[in-house]
Amino acid sequence: MKHGGWAYFFEPPTWARRQGCTIEPEALGEDFDAAVDRVKKVLLPAFDSWRSGGLTDLSSTPPAPGTFDWLVWVFKTHQKWKELDHKTQRLYAQGLALFANHELKDGSRAGSKQISAFSRGFVDAVYAKLLVVERKEADGNTVKYERRRFANAAMTACRRAWFVGQRAHEAKVPEINPFSRMGLRSRAPGQPKRETPTANWDELVAFRRSAKKLGFYSIATAALLSWEWLQREEHVFGIFELAHYRPEGRPDSVRIVHPKNGEEAWWPLFDETGTPLFPELMAELDAIKAGHGSGLVFRRDHPHRRSSIPVPWITQRKDLRYLRSVVKKIIAAAGLRHELSFTSFRHGGFTEGADSDLTDAELRTAGRHRSKYQLPTYAKRTRKQLIAATKKRRLQRAGTASFDDQLVARTR
Repeated sequence: MKHGGWAYFFEPPTWARRQGCTIEPEALGEDFDAAVDRVKKVLLPAFDSWRSGGLTDLSSTPPAPGTFDWLVWVFKTHQKWKELDHKTQRLYAQGLALFANHELKDGSRAGSKQISAFSRGFVDAVYAKLLVVERKEADGNTVKYERRRFANAAMTACRRAWFVGQRAHEAKVPEINPFSRMGLRSRAPGQPKRETPTANWDELVAFRRSAKKLGFYSIATAALLSWEWLQREEHVFGIFELAHYRPEGRPDSVRIVHPKNGEEAWWPLFDETGTPLFPELMAELDAIKAGHGSGLVFRRDHPHRRSSIPVPWITQRKDLRYLRSVVKKIIAAAGLRHELSFTSFRHGGFTEGADSDLTDAELRTAGRHRSKYQLPTYAKRTRKQLIAATKKRRLQRAGTASFDDQLVARTR
């Protein structure tokens, strides 16, 4: 490649961007040596860090003591890091690398600086730089855009690393955490709030029909469970076990655990007269429990799976990326809105509850939420509230044309 008249540009490969790579494309200018130096020292290490979930950041010998790089090393070799799930480790590693690899005015990396010299003003200044990205378009124009969620996540990771490092090395890590109380906003002033797309009942029915047609019966059942019991996908696929559903001691109930706050409760499956509250869902869960002895309820049961043994959808590293790709495949096959996700069905269940005139207490009871003001106390949750809420939702749903046609036929 000729040097004269050329400008250089770095961009992660397409496959990495499709998998959520957060390393942004970057114009490297016209200086060939400077471009190569930045790619070798900053961009490629950041890309390797993303690919390995931060493992490439670890080395047998720690960085210079007292630097931010050393603080990151302390965090990643601490027990607190090992307790994080794979997804959180990956996000933290990306955020820490983003801050550490930021080039300062003197040409040095932020990670090479002594943390004893960090001030709130310094952190705020780096954050402002990380927040805005400049990109040169093909027509030569420079476009600026925000990556607010990524920059905020980086500050969160740095704040956590500082707290862990301070407890582990009180003499070396200052007590005042400059990453705390930064007043981070989730969106720019005037920007509308980003909301998770909400599915309606007909879309749930179409999704379940498509999932069964493609052989993903467990995902079809899981979507209905998320709608009925308002559970997050982390709970549905990562916590919900066969032992939680109609155990010997409580055959008329199901144990629900909220993965975010650890709260658990027993949800009744029958009303006061013995009538099933969730007949369609219970029929499918009964069939699953009859076919498996123990372990997680939802497994890869499709006939075209690689392993002959149905393994859980969630991996040992708590990764649900494969599941999400399958959900997108089902959504596309059903001809539904592409912006829908598995989370959309939980939101749809909440919306159905609101449309059914559930009281605030009934909605909080069903979703295992704290009060709408986020008070430290919980709303009183009773069996009566759960039964009343379920009946209201089914009454609201009964008017949907596709309800009877789809759910009466629940053959596998």
